[in-house]
Amino acid sequence: MFAKLNRDLNAILERDPAAGGKLAAMFLYPSFQVMLAYRIANPLWRMKLKFPARFIMQLARLFTGIEIHPGATIGCGFFVDHGSGVVIGETAIIGRNVTLYQGVTLGGVLPSVDSEAQRCIKRHPTLEDDVIVGSGAQILGDIVVGAGAKVGGNSVVTKDVPEGATVVGVPARQVASKARPAEEGRNFSAYGVGHPDDVDPRGRTIEALVAEVQSLRARLNDMEDRLSPTRLHDEAGKAAISDEDDLNLPPRES
Repeated sequence: MFAKLNRDLNAILERDPAAGGKLAAMFLYPSFQVMLAYRIANPLWRMKLKFPARFIMQLARLFTGIEIHPGATIGCGFFVDHGSGVVIGETAIIGRNVTLYQGVTLGGVLPSVDSEAQRCIKRHPTLEDDVIVGSGAQILGDIVVGAGAKVGGNSVVTKDVPEGATVVGVPARQVASKARPAEEGRNFSAYGVGHPDDVDPRGRTIEALVAEVQSLRARLNDMEDRLSPTRLHDEAGKAAISDEDDLNLPPRES
């Protein structure tokens, strides 16, 4: 337990430039405080001492604003930045070195009216190692977010996310065409922001369609201008004068 807590503490120092040392991280960061409670409550839960486990996590929730069910499985190096509003369900599984930002939900999707049928089944997501989840994101159901994946802020994820991918939007869609090299994937990316070279294929399609519409509009305006009655009359008059000049006709009498 102490080794995991030490790794949780080091995760704060590694990923938050505002951290002012281990003492500050221990007493001033809700992430470490809630993980201290969780590292105590989780063994109690596994020993079937469910009431004291839930009581400890309820106290931690009151002090930190982070709700973690003691039955969840969380690896070492876990960090919740800012923390407030984070919810982690009972059957959620979180790997090593995972980062969540404020307002993240790891929840289920089945209706609560059928709660009896949901007991003792996996109904919350699995986050593999090195996953980053941006603020306000919701990851729902028994799905898997692959190792090194990034979930953009306020995204709603209800399907599996490939390893190393970046997903954004409601519903979430993949915007990175492929996983980045392993050495690049290890670099920390705050709030689940993708690589600058990542391109959203849908966004690129929309941009192309907008450009095509603008081009067609310009051509249509030009055609309307050419076919306007005033311009046609002026061009007809110019053509008649040009014909008279070509035939050397005498000027018309007024």
